[in-house]
Amino acid sequence: MGFLRDLRREFIARPDAYKAEILFKWPDTNIRRRSQVTVEQDEVAVFFRDGTVRGILQPGVSTLDSSEIPFLGDLVDSLTGGNYFKTELYFVSTREFANLPFGGMVDNVIDPETQLGVGLRVFGDYSLKVSAPDRLIVNLVGTRDLLSNDQITNWMRDQLLKVFRQEVVTHITAQAWPILGIAARNAEIEDEVIDGAGTALADYGLQVARMGNFTISIKPDDEEALKKYRRDVQYTKLAGSFQAAAAGEAMEGIGEGASKGGGAGGAAVIGAGLNMGGGIVASSGSVQVKCLSCGTMNATTSRFCTNGGRALTGTEETAGTP
Repeated sequence: MGFLRDLRREFIARPDAYKAEILFKWPDTNIRRRSQVTVEQDEVAVFFRDGTVRGILQPGVSTLDSSEIPFLGDLVDSLTGGNYFKTELYFVSTREFANLPFGGMVDNVIDPETQLGVGLRVFGDYSLKVSAPDRLIVNLVGTRDLLSNDQITNWMRDQLLKVFRQEVVTHITAQAWPILGIAARNAEIEDEVIDGAGTALADYGLQVARMGNFTISIKPDDEEALKKYRRDVQYTKLAGSFQAAAAGEAMEGIGEGASKGGGAGGAAVIGAGLNMGGGIVASSGSVQVKCLSCGTMNATTSRFCTNGGRALTGTEETAGTP
């Protein structure tokens, strides 16, 4: 058993069971001098001690000897007579990790179109890549003690939601983006989220390589409230348009009846027009003008008889109605 343990210590590599991990920490901090370290093409080996990264090995097979790898001289354990290096060793993947899910509540915002408060959510996936292994080890592993994929991706989810909150809410409030139909802005949002995440994650040695499919949605109750508001606005606009059109047609009818001298049909149009116009006909109890042709009483402000459309002249009779 001791022979096998020593043999394992002399050949160091990431175990197959951990190939899918963003990083793997070698379990032994006492590494035998002249051990062979195998670093795969999609990873690097990071040596970490006392809060700092002491060196990085690139892909390949290396023999751990301070005469061949200078930075190992700082890691020699003098208590063992120089036969061991005292260090933490991490294998960090440099490949892209795709289709990582994220999502959650973005924020509560005021829709600029309706002035209603709504809750925004986002769900989707993204691709993650290590951009600086040394920063990852110092600032994320060393400071926050995040090692497993689940720990790192959970932390990443929170960072992405922060970026979405900043970018999307800023556009909604500053540029008056309407909430309904915000999916049409996905391409613009994607570019800005990648840029924003790049800035936020730079100190942690991570980057969002690309955004996958993502959906910005509204709480069901809020979405129904927005749609109802829009329907009500459209109905109000339509009702106003119909009323204005009807009044306009009636007034045109008045003019046409007057120009043609009028008739029974003309009188009906005039009556309708006066009724829709509101306030055109004089109230009862006022002085009126009697049409000499048909005897119909008209308001003193009338220029034409409401019965036949005949023009009223200054010689028409006037009388007060009871």
